[in-house]
Amino acid sequence: MSIAAPHSPLVSPEEYLSGEEAGAQKHEYLNGVVYAMAGGTQRHNEIAGNIFATLHSRLRGKPCRTYASDMLVRVQSGDDLRLYYPDVSVICRLAGPEARVQENPSVVFEVFSGSTERTDTGEKRMAYLTIPALESLVLVDSRKREVTVWRRRADGWAAEVITDPAATLAFATADCALTVAEMYEETGL
Repeated sequence: MSIAAPHSPLVSPEEYLSGEEAGAQKHEYLNGVVYAMAGGTQRHNEIAGNIFATLHSRLRGKPCRTYASDMLVRVQSGDDLRLYYPDVSVICRLAGPEARVQENPSVVFEVFSGSTERTDTGEKRMAYLTIPALESLVLVDSRKREVTVWRRRADGWAAEVITDPAATLAFATADCALTVAEMYEETGL
């Protein structure tokens, strides 16, 4: 993600969405500031593709849907409004067939690298964990086989770091699961 110009005028959510529809490059929106997104590496795309393909096939015939990084997720807490493109999201309360923005993800996956780790594991993590419908946030390292799963518990959020390829990540709301090995399949990790 690139850094916005320090004195650029704030952009309304409507202007942002209009620009995204017309533009060739994707941007994320943080309270009126628009940030261009950088492309991912081959491994990043392979991991995100593995997650999407596995969950997409497992959700066939079920009410939840899997979306790749072209679907925006709206995160709003009070006046704090953010629009992110997660690498993969599972949505069980759909906004409608023409929607470009979803507000109620059950599961969000962010695949990160050295250049995106701070944003994905810090700022984005904190924002995603404010979504009332979110069951799990899965942070997937593209440099080594390591997944951090943030799960909603009765007393708040709890994180678990998983490195075992045989470990299964199950998501109750969506009634689906995948293994760490499936996420990293054919990536060299």
